[in-house]
Amino acid sequence: MTGVQTCALPIWSFYFRDLIRGLSSRFRTIVPDHIGCGLSDKPDIDQYDYRLKSRVDDLENLLDHLGIHQNITLVLHDWGGMIGMAYALRHPEKIHQFVIMNTAAFLLPEGKALPVRLRLIRNIKPFATLAVLGFNIFACGALFMASYKGLGKDVKSGLIAPYNSWNNRIATLKFVQDIPVKKKDPSYSLAKYVDDNLYRLKHIPMLILWGEHDFVFDMDFRSEERRVG
Repeated sequence: MTGVQTCALPIWSFYFRDLIRGLSSRFRTIVPDHIGCGLSDKPDIDQYDYRLKSRVDDLENLLDHLGIHQNITLVLHDWGGMIGMAYALRHPEKIHQFVIMNTAAFLLPEGKALPVRLRLIRNIKPFATLAVLGFNIFACGALFMASYKGLGKDVKSGLIAPYNSWNNRIATLKFVQDIPVKKKDPSYSLAKYVDDNLYRLKHIPMLILWGEHDFVFDMDFRSEERRVG
């Protein structure tokens, strides 16, 4: 069995270090850093569009390059839920099982709005550019807002290490700005397709693990996951 962990900013493979140690002695464990994240290249927006479809294509190309074509366990977290489920809908025959952790492979639940922090970054470009690219406010803020018990100094340093300059934070900004909310949004049609076709994956075993204090993927998202799991 091959385990593939896919997530999103400002998370990178360092985030899964304990899981890698726990699984890699028994399973082939692949933890990709998405383009612009972790130790992957961080191209300018004129070289890479930082859109959902490109993320799915990247995952597909990586697994093809590695010769991984069957018995795949997808471990999905954050924006990785949409990326991984989109890949799974392309190749359901390759998927053995899912592990789902605080994510969404669907559009916003009915009546649900993005948190104010995400709306500011997504919708107010001058503020977002300065706050995210200049001051790294998204990644640094996540060190405190996304940890219920607190993180050690070394762990905090490790999590934000790849995002140490204006140019290295472009993916952080673009991931948030690519969140599909309205039909006119560039990634809306693909997200809607995934949302509409999740039923096609119901035959695949799924384990759902949920942290109850997530300020984005809260328990409303957990309830929505029941449509799939």
